[in-house]
Amino acid sequence: MLRALDIRDMLIIDRLELGFQPGLNVLTGETGAGKSILLDSLGFVLGWRGRAELVRAGAEQGEVVAEFDLPEGHPAHAILEEAGLPGGEELVLRRVNRSDGRKTAWVNDRRCSGEVLRQLSETLIELHGQHDDRGLLNPRGHRDLLDIYADTGAARAAVRQTWAAASKARKAVAEAQAALQAVREEEDFLRHAVGELDSLDPQSGEEAELDARRRMMQGAEKVRENVSRAHAALGGDGAERAMGDALRWLEDALDDTGKLLEAPLAALERAMNELGDAVAGIEGSLDALEFNPHELEMVEERLFAIRAMARKHGVAADALGEFAADLRARLAALDAGAGNIASLKETSAAADAAYDAAAKTLSAQRAAAAGDLDRAVMAELAPLKMERAVFATHLTPTEAGPDGIDQVEFMVATNPGAPAGPLGKIASGGELSRFLLALKVCLTQDVGGLTMIFDEIDRGVGGATADAVGRRLASLAAEGQVLVVTHSPQVAALGTHHWRVQKHVADGQTLSEVVPLAPDDRIDEIARMLSGDSITNEARAAARALMG
Repeated sequence: MLRALDIRDMLIIDRLELGFQPGLNVLTGETGAGKSILLDSLGFVLGWRGRAELVRAGAEQGEVVAEFDLPEGHPAHAILEEAGLPGGEELVLRRVNRSDGRKTAWVNDRRCSGEVLRQLSETLIELHGQHDDRGLLNPRGHRDLLDIYADTGAARAAVRQTWAAASKARKAVAEAQAALQAVREEEDFLRHAVGELDSLDPQSGEEAELDARRRMMQGAEKVRENVSRAHAALGGDGAERAMGDALRWLEDALDDTGKLLEAPLAALERAMNELGDAVAGIEGSLDALEFNPHELEMVEERLFAIRAMARKHGVAADALGEFAADLRARLAALDAGAGNIASLKETSAAADAAYDAAAKTLSAQRAAAAGDLDRAVMAELAPLKMERAVFATHLTPTEAGPDGIDQVEFMVATNPGAPAGPLGKIASGGELSRFLLALKVCLTQDVGGLTMIFDEIDRGVGGATADAVGRRLASLAAEGQVLVVTHSPQVAALGTHHWRVQKHVADGQTLSEVVPLAPDDRIDEIARMLSGDSITNEARAAARALMG
């Protein structure tokens, strides 16, 4: 229940504190006095999207605080817990709008997002505005209203989930078929290219290795000539022989020189050993540089074949192996394509069957609830002076979609014997308001702890009909809390609490204020609503009669 509303510096309100009570709370006043500003301010603190500019001219910021009583078990507790916000028996919402457009919100003195406010608002307030009946004219909204009444949340979620799965499966089939068709168009190329590549079997790094071998063999003759010369210079007829002669000569002189030649002899022996290693290595190189001219030809053919294949397919030589693997995969997909598509079609058929089952379950739930809704609305229409009206919820098949296979439209007949037709084409403005009130009562009768706000729901009706509307609102308020913005004296007279919204000018500024009315003040206000600016004794007497 909404307990209090504190508004500061919002539009033409400088400071306003309102305390609300259970029962029927009535707000009246001249047109333009600021009644809609109260609702705009309440919507602001609840996170609703509304006017962009709300801060009063000249003020740095506007602020709205709303206080609610939260009984145990109220659905708002679950939202607070999920958001990590403090709970309790009292809920205080506070939201600030700065002049630069920035908005900040608190729940029980803890910062929160506007989205959390909106989630809380759905459990706290049910607002029925001046133009809510416009929604009744659009059959696309009728299905949602029926679903609310039928509580189809779980069934509708199942339909949405299976629809998404079926759509995904159908898309997979279409993509696989398109891919298969694209591959089939290049089947000849793939088979030829894969055959060539498999025959060539290029290896990573092979092109560089072949190029190096080719260069080596091309220069091997000249290299071998130089190596042979080095071998001759160092071998048995060259340095090796000269060093051997020198070694014998020194050894012959060793006995006559004592230790004088020991060091040179040792060095020479080491040099002879190193020279032997060098000669052996050169001889090995000469053997390696021996090649078959036919081998050079084979290396060149292989190298040129790899490079030609790389140019043909526009890839690097080292990437030919990876390219071949990709072509093989595409060819394998072609060969396996029919089987894959068959499997995907089976999956898609199963997903479609699951959707059909979920949609039929939802449709059956809607059909069962439609009759209950019709009877409930008809029962509500009688006390609203529409006891002869007929209300019927029509379900017709429509194209399958994420919300099922049903089209829902409310049909009415307002006069006995008249054919039923779409609500928007048959009902007048006043009748639409009463149909809306009846629907809203039916849709919210099982929702506990909800404050219902009706903004001029009684427009377009008067006399006994307005009295009937007021009495239904009073009956509804007896079980909770209802706030009504009204221009109807019959409705205002039935209120348990009454405020008058009025404007005044202070220091050159137009400001709005809300005045709680004592019993005598209520009589004058209802008399004004009956007779206009000139309040007569007759109008006061009529007001007393209305108030009972």
